[in-house]
Amino acid sequence: MNTTVSQASVANSIKNNAVLVEQFTTSKQINLFDTLKQIKFCGQLVLTENRGIQWNFHLYQGHILYVTGGIHPVRRWLRNMQVILPQINTHPVALKEELDHIAGERHPICWQYQLLSNWVKQQKITHDQAIRIVWLIIVEALSNLSRAKEITYELKVENLQAEGTITVDIRQAILEAERQSKLWQAVKVDFAPDQAPMIKEPEQLEQNTSSSVYQVLKKLLDGRRTLRDLTLKMNRDVVRVAGSLLPFIQLGLIELTNVADVIPPVSMIADAEKPQQPLIACIDDSLLICDLMKTILLEAGYRSVSVNDPLKSINVLLALKPDLIFLDLIMPNLNGYQVCQKLRKYSLLRNTPIIILTANDGMVDRVRAKIVGASGFLSKSKVDTQKVLNIAQKHLKNHSLSKISPI
Repeated sequence: MNTTVSQASVANSIKNNAVLVEQFTTSKQINLFDTLKQIKFCGQLVLTENRGIQWNFHLYQGHILYVTGGIHPVRRWLRNMQVILPQINTHPVALKEELDHIAGERHPICWQYQLLSNWVKQQKITHDQAIRIVWLIIVEALSNLSRAKEITYELKVENLQAEGTITVDIRQAILEAERQSKLWQAVKVDFAPDQAPMIKEPEQLEQNTSSSVYQVLKKLLDGRRTLRDLTLKMNRDVVRVAGSLLPFIQLGLIELTNVADVIPPVSMIADAEKPQQPLIACIDDSLLICDLMKTILLEAGYRSVSVNDPLKSINVLLALKPDLIFLDLIMPNLNGYQVCQKLRKYSLLRNTPIIILTANDGMVDRVRAKIVGASGFLSKSKVDTQKVLNIAQKHLKNHSLSKISPI
């Protein structure tokens, strides 16, 4: 990913497409992922730092499968592979051959996760080893995100399958990332662990160190290995690596530079012209109704997401930007009219069709629904498949289902 994003484009993204979160603290992280677990979210949580760097958290039923993105996704994966699975050949040619061999089993997440899943299936590695690698990668991503002044997030629904999934305990990962971030802050450095140190003044550095230390530094600090990469060579954690180099950095004898990621063994370019399935949201405190609506919509080829808590539904809908919303009328804390009225205040959802689900569709209810901006009614006393699909087709007539493969 190109991380050189203008401030204007990031600001535009914040304004028009995503939900802004200032200081992505531990409590905010836990609250966000707890919400996604509660609604059993399947798809991507896309987090974008104020610098424009993007992270993609892939989730199944609210559980994290993997995280891609950042500035060094390949370096990050290879480094943790060397720590946990040094017996696996990670040479680009070997990885490319293996990916070509399993090309027919295209994984919807990424090639790294596909390889891990395949190795578990082949019993080359254990399930616990795969989990450990994913866990370390997620902790590293969260540690980076904790340093961002602000982030924006949006959700992308995907219909993932449960087979062969590798998931981690996100709460523990968040707490570990917080611990690591505090240790990094204690070093009081103004650089990032993803930067690469290189010798700027070799003669002065040699004078300030012993001959043996200088030879080691001369070999390691070539400007091509990041501080995180050096943890493998120096057999220390990244905080100790940074701390040991800090005096020389402060003296100007060593400088830090930004480096590119390692070239991936395979190009995983998404087909941007592939039509997206329309996304339909169902907001209802009844799990039975949500499950029934989801079944109907998925079988018809739509993407679907359910939210059972009306208080959390607004932020979820702003992040997802669904094409159609089915909204229950009678819910605790907030009723359907109140939710609808709040949604219409946001430009993102001002024109999104909202269908009220109700057991009563009398004249008074219809008038009130029209006042708050609802687009129609659907009786939930007996959810009729054809009526649901007729409503979807009516309000999504600009989406071509003929190009969409059924789930």
